[in-house]
Amino acid sequence: MSWRTTLTLLLLVGAIATGWSVWNHRDRDGIGPGSSGRSDYVLHDFELVALDEAGKESFTLRAPRMARNPGDRTLSLATPLFLLPDGERHYWQVRANTGWIAADGNELRLRGNVRIASPAQDPDKILMKTAQLNVYPDRDVAATPAVVTITQPGSILRGRGLETNLVSKRYELKSEVHTRYVP
Repeated sequence: MSWRTTLTLLLLVGAIATGWSVWNHRDRDGIGPGSSGRSDYVLHDFELVALDEAGKESFTLRAPRMARNPGDRTLSLATPLFLLPDGERHYWQVRANTGWIAADGNELRLRGNVRIASPAQDPDKILMKTAQLNVYPDRDVAATPAVVTITQPGSILRGRGLETNLVSKRYELKSEVHTRYVP
């Protein structure tokens, strides 16, 4: 056997081993049932205004990146800022590290360092912090099972589980509630 044949066989074995290794270590994240793993479209640095069935503003969204999953038609977001109108057309600001929007737009899921701030015109400045939040714009409700800290002038509330109505500005902490009054 000549040195060329030996070298060719070694290169062939190396190519097969490399191909097998790449195939077994490829990135499988983001690929789920009903999904090709590739987005229909991707938006960068955008503002979106979503309307309800009556043509009234449901929410406004600003984010540096949004991708649409073609399988279930949901949207995934990077560092979103949601502006949710209240009854007087003032806006609650909701920020998070990541977000997800249902295909029909009736559910928003926010994850990672979620911050909710009351409208600037509100005399009782409210700031809520949590790790996750689900928002239902058609019902003007936001909820989470996680720990929530609510800061407002004169008090700090902390509890597990939250449900709030964005129109009535009422919120309910479900358990492990602690309060601290600050002069």
